[in-house]
Amino acid sequence: MSKGVKYLLVSLPTSISPSNDHDEALTALRSAVTTDYGAVTPFPIPEFKIGTLDALVQQADDLAKLEAGCEGVVSKVGDSLKTILEGNEEKISQQKTVNDKPAEQYLLKFHWNKVKYRADKPLGEIIDTLQKEVTSIDNDVKNKYNQYNQVKTNLTVLQRRQTGNLSNKSLTAIVDPSLIIRDSEYLETHLIAVPKQLTKDFLKSYETLCPMIVPRSAQLMASDDEFNLYAVTTFKKYSAEFVHKCRESKWTPRDYRYKEGGKEEERQEVERMSKEERKVWDQALRMGRTAWGEAVMAWVHVLALRVFVETVLRYGLPLQFVCGLVRTTPKLAKKARASLDVAYSHLGGKAFGRDKKGRVQKDDSATSADMQAAGHMGDGGEYSAYVCYEFEIQ
Repeated sequence: MSKGVKYLLVSLPTSISPSNDHDEALTALRSAVTTDYGAVTPFPIPEFKIGTLDALVQQADDLAKLEAGCEGVVSKVGDSLKTILEGNEEKISQQKTVNDKPAEQYLLKFHWNKVKYRADKPLGEIIDTLQKEVTSIDNDVKNKYNQYNQVKTNLTVLQRRQTGNLSNKSLTAIVDPSLIIRDSEYLETHLIAVPKQLTKDFLKSYETLCPMIVPRSAQLMASDDEFNLYAVTTFKKYSAEFVHKCRESKWTPRDYRYKEGGKEEERQEVERMSKEERKVWDQALRMGRTAWGEAVMAWVHVLALRVFVETVLRYGLPLQFVCGLVRTTPKLAKKARASLDVAYSHLGGKAFGRDKKGRVQKDDSATSADMQAAGHMGDGGEYSAYVCYEFEIQ
């Protein structure tokens, strides 16, 4: 999606043109916005089955909540793509498509999907269908990305065991099993990772940590930049005490159990988990790409429904209106709105007036109840004299 682009969905009665003609009304809308502030594209919205006034008012509230939910899902899917693609903006942008095309192209050529969201169904059913779809998209993406994160974590743990230091890495490929006492009724070999700066203290004191430590049993098994790994033999009766005293001395006891073929088994497990991670990564990426496009489509259809319902509430029946998509920028959007306010303030009734110089100004004496009775309350409760919704897709 193009960065720094804002869209306004604007609905006006066709009576803004002298002939009450749809095309002339669209031309009037373009003239009011002016090319300095944005480009206006027709945004066709079909006529839906209209129920009672009470139902429309409730549907307006439901659609406001649903639109916020759609925007949230689009954002969350975008964040998931950002995570899996490690913040690579170019690659992320390539995945953010609608039907394999840029989202802006979809918007500028929008047509209601009558197959997926049948326009001959009651408004309540269409809203319910969209709600279920958005919830399903959110859950599917969440589950798949949780699965990917779990697999990635498991792989990271396995890799760390292969590449860490002697205090945490796997000892399978390091320890010579012939030097370890196994299957003894009384004796047990302990492997202790000792920080190199503490090696002298270890060699001086390990024999006196507890009773029944085999004298001079410490053998150096391996060494790296940070640790020396020693094997020490004790009587099993005092093994727990010895291990506890080692921890108190800042030496790290290591668990080790010899297993035939263990080295090869670990290598195969890392290889298997690497393949699994790549497989789930591919699945998550494909799902993210598809889900982002589907969430955007649902969002735009919800916006279209918001415009339709608000238009009915504002302009009444028979339904004669024109809807245009204004492509602008966050900075110019304010000027486009101001220009529309000047041209169509008369649609706001007593909520708008003019000062002594003829400039349009909001009438502060008009209460919120008056404004709501007269028409549309925009985001944040700000009133406009015409139906208008602002949005950005990122």
